[in-house]
Amino acid sequence: MTKIFDNIKGLYLKYKNASAEARYKAVLKANSVFMAVLRYVILIAIGYIILYPLFYMICSSFRTKDSFYDPSIVWISPDLTMENFMDALKVLKYGKSVVNTLLYEIVSAGIQIMSCSLVAYGLARFEFKEKKILTFFMFLLILVPSQMMMLPIFMNYSKLDFLGFLGLVDKLTGIDIRPNVLNSFWTFYLPALLGVGIRSGLIIYIYIQFFKGLPKELEEASWIDGAGPLKTYLRIALPSSGVVITTVTVFSLIWHWNDYSLSSMYLYAEKWPLAVRLSEITSAEAMGTLRLDGNDPRRIAIMMSGCLMFVIPILIVYLILQKKFVKSIDRVGITG
Repeated sequence: MTKIFDNIKGLYLKYKNASAEARYKAVLKANSVFMAVLRYVILIAIGYIILYPLFYMICSSFRTKDSFYDPSIVWISPDLTMENFMDALKVLKYGKSVVNTLLYEIVSAGIQIMSCSLVAYGLARFEFKEKKILTFFMFLLILVPSQMMMLPIFMNYSKLDFLGFLGLVDKLTGIDIRPNVLNSFWTFYLPALLGVGIRSGLIIYIYIQFFKGLPKELEEASWIDGAGPLKTYLRIALPSSGVVITTVTVFSLIWHWNDYSLSSMYLYAEKWPLAVRLSEITSAEAMGTLRLDGNDPRRIAIMMSGCLMFVIPILIVYLILQKKFVKSIDRVGITG
């Protein structure tokens, strides 16, 4: 302890006897070191808060039943098991649920990415009378949550109609030709195709900000060569949109992968995607198949295993696209 005080005293005397310029440089160096340490402390604290649930999920997934009764075990159990994952696979009907997620959610995400780009290109590049009205509806898609529109959409899907034309046929002839598209892929594909799918307003807005930054000279050169608006979009605008497509792809995939409310409303149990299955993992019916009572601590382990299997696929996709995604955020003009 005395040696430390002697070192501090020596540094103080050295600073006191130094020139004004040397003192100024020493203060600047001390400030830079202090700011660097403070920055790392803040980043480590934020990283711990964000990663703590993931660490707890991973550790709990491999714990045995007896380890939950041992108060000395907080994180990693000495006895690890894969039984929790096997039970979670059984309860989630993992293979079938993943196929349903790909068929209903991921395909509709791909359709939405392309349809929204076409809508955004029209709003960004062309002037027409209805542009302000369409822009207003676009912001409504951003501001109004989809849960507020679920009931009228559900009623419309139960007897699909367009502006009441098919209903008019029913009134005139007594023959109801309105199809019921519930529990089918049309409940997801139709909104995605028309640019009104899950958070489509935000995707369109991101596309608009990017298209506004594209040089108009490229399109003008295409028009001089005889290309129309659609051909210019397909040959010039879309191939130049790789950066923004990466951004909206990550967003759209995550939003569709996590979709619970719409899937549980429009689809029956046999077609539930993984997000809905995960919400039912601790239900009495699901736990009954494993013969676990309400006080069995393995319920927590199975739930954590299911959550981990739900997160891993989309996490892998993000890790693959992460480098391009970070670069694209700076170029698409989201904050413009």
